[in-house]
This record gives sequence, C-alpha cells and structure tokens, in this order.
Amino acid sequence: MNHRSSTVSGTQPGSGGKRVSSQHFDVIIVGAGHGGANTAIQLRQKEFAGSIAIIGDEPELPYERPPLSKEYFAGEKEFARIQIRPEQFWVDKQVTMILNTRITSVDPAGHAITAADGRNFSYGKLVWATGGAPRMLPIPGGDLPGVQGVRTRADADTMKAAAETAQQVVVIGGGYIGLEAAAVLSKAGKKVILLEALDRVLARVAGEQLSRFFEADHRAHGVDIRLGVSVAAIEGNERVTGVRLADDSVIPADLVIVGIGIVPAVAPLIDAGAQGGNGVNVDEYCRTSLADVYAVGDCAAHANGFADGATIRLESVQNANDQGSTVAKHIVGLEEPYKALPWFWSNQYDLKLQTAGLSTGHDAAILRGDPATRSFSVVYTKAGRVIAIDCVNATKDYVQGRNLVTAGVIASAADLANAELPLKDLIPPPSG
Repeated sequence: MNHRSSTVSGTQPGSGGKRVSSQHFDVIIVGAGHGGANTAIQLRQKEFAGSIAIIGDEPELPYERPPLSKEYFAGEKEFARIQIRPEQFWVDKQVTMILNTRITSVDPAGHAITAADGRNFSYGKLVWATGGAPRMLPIPGGDLPGVQGVRTRADADTMKAAAETAQQVVVIGGGYIGLEAAAVLSKAGKKVILLEALDRVLARVAGEQLSRFFEADHRAHGVDIRLGVSVAAIEGNERVTGVRLADDSVIPADLVIVGIGIVPAVAPLIDAGAQGGNGVNVDEYCRTSLADVYAVGDCAAHANGFADGATIRLESVQNANDQGSTVAKHIVGLEEPYKALPWFWSNQYDLKLQTAGLSTGHDAAILRGDPATRSFSVVYTKAGRVIAIDCVNATKDYVQGRNLVTAGVIASAADLANAELPLKDLIPPPSG
C-alpha cells in the first residue's frame, strides 16, 4: 500500500510564469478539527491507499473542541487527553500533518491550493474542514486584550491564564459556550455577569422551559444573568476594564468572554467560485459546486431533512464527524448521502444536557418530568410529530427519544408528558 506524496513542478497563478514546486497528495484536508480528522480516519478504515495530508492553521495535532469551554478550561483534563488521536496514530496511518499553515487561495482548475507563506500543494480531492472563527464584537474596544473568544487551544490557554487573576468576568452571549464558561468560572469562585441580547438564554436552540431552568440554575450558583441588554463598547486602554451597555452604564470587568457564534472560514472557496454565503453550499455527498472539492462540519451549509429540508449549518461534533464519514465513503466509491440525526450535548455544573433533533419551528414543547428533581426532558413536536428532545440528566429519555425523532413518531401530548411511560413504547411496531 503506497501512501507517499510526491513533489511536482509547474507554473502557479501569480508566480509570473516561474516554475514552482508543489507537493501533491491524493487527498488534502484543510482543517485539523473533528471533521478533518475523521475524514482521514475513515479513509484509512475504508482502505484508501492514496496519500493523505491534513493542513491545519494551529500548531497542534487534531483535538476535541467542546472541552475547551468545559473540562480543559476548568483544568480537569490535560491537553493530551483531548487529542483526537495520539501522534503515533497519524504516523502509523501515514497521514501527513502540515501544521501552522493557513490556506489562503484555491485554484479549482489546477487542483491546487496556496498557503499564506507561499507554499503550494496540489490535490486529487480537496476536503474543506476549516470550521470558523469566533464572531467578535464590531464595537469600540472589541479587540482589546482581555476580550476573548473560545475556539482554539490558544484561546482557552489565554482565557485560563487571565481567569487566574480576574475577579470579575463578563460573559457576552447566552448560548452553550457562554453558559459553559460561566459555569466553570462560577465554580472557580469568580464573580460572573452574563449578558444576553435576547429575552432568554439558549433562545436559538431550545424552548422557553429549558431556557428558564438554566437561567435559574446559573443564578442559584451566583451568576448574574442580564437579559435583553445590548453592549455598546468595551472600556479600557491597554487592557479591558469594563463593558459599556447601550444605556451608558458600565460593568467593571477584568476579563470579557465572547460567545456569540462563529464566522464560517470559507473565503478562499467562495473567492474561487464555490456557491455559498453563510458557509459553503454542499450536496447530499458534501460536494461543493467546485469539482473534486468537498466541505464538512461547521462551515458546510447543507439541506437537512431534520430541518424540513432547509439549508443550514450545524455547529456540532456529530455533524463534523458524520459528514467526514460521508466524504470518505464517496471518495472510495460508496455513495451514501448524509442523513444523520443531529445531536448535541452540554455540561454545566452537575447538569448534562443532551439534545437530539432540531427544535426550530416547533409548535408545542411538552415537559416530561419535574425540573425540581434536576432530571427531566422537553419534547418538541410539530403538528403532533416529534422533531426534537432536550434531556437534562435523563439519559434513558435521550436514548429512546432519539428513535422517536428519527422515525418522526406522532404521539399525543399526554403520552409524551407521562414520565412513567417509556418513550420506546410510543414507537409503532413494524408494519407487516
């Protein structure tokens, strides 16, 4: 089995006609996160014999991202424990790692890419798995030292170092990242103020019952949650000293953590002519509109059957991994379209939130169990059909509820609310 890359010479656009060397790989994966790593892993598992390279813009080998705002930030896991695979694995599988390298342009006609430092690489197939950059605040002071997004190990390390001496931290954004960071900081004894522009936390991903439960729990742990507030500026000269709100009041802060989503890192593909906007558009096999170019993970906009066919981006490990598997299969000649059930999780204090499906567009949210027990679920339906379920410390509901979502089960609100009735009993027996 030959996994070797080769070096070829030729002319590159912008080289003035000069001949430049270009390292060639049968598959180049741009992005060393979950999606990129799993694409390479699955290719080798499917006995793909060609050369593979992963090009990442960080110095680290592929690692898990979710722990950055949870266990790694809290110091509960060393970095080695969140690596997706140890270094020797990649050596054994003959996957070439090209790190600290940012790809800035794509030449789809020439099947070539160029890095910021001028190096060129040519490919047989290209997999774009770059994820995105944290969306920062386009306001005065938004780029001051001490204003921190959470996307990379370097981000988390900077945040950890600043948090050691910070007394008061302002978290901007009431999504998963913001709430997880607030939980870690609160447990560490910091004064935490969480600001959310909407009227509840988790507003884009969950129903009101779940939002209010998490708001109450964070407040019980000492987090000052302020809803419906707008940030006008970040105060400070050499470093952040406070957050100025739209009403002109200022909240003192030694550290500001921003968790307001990501900007998909797809500019080189869009500049090369790929279709897209909020991400790069892909088909059911994760192919972009450019020949031999795929995209997976947070940056890939796809028509999702669990969103009634709407074109969406999913920012989740599940999506990145499953799309990577779809691409690997397609490259080796197995055409299996991406149809995976979306699922997510979040750890905050002693709460484990597990979600299956997409609740967007639900017309009913049915509470199952008692939130006071800290173990309950919320089932989301649309025209009586189960489309999603949120489970808090309720693993059995989660495992069984996944099947309800996948099957699109139609069930009564009374049955779904009956915590004594196992959800699996609501799945109709196979016909015939």
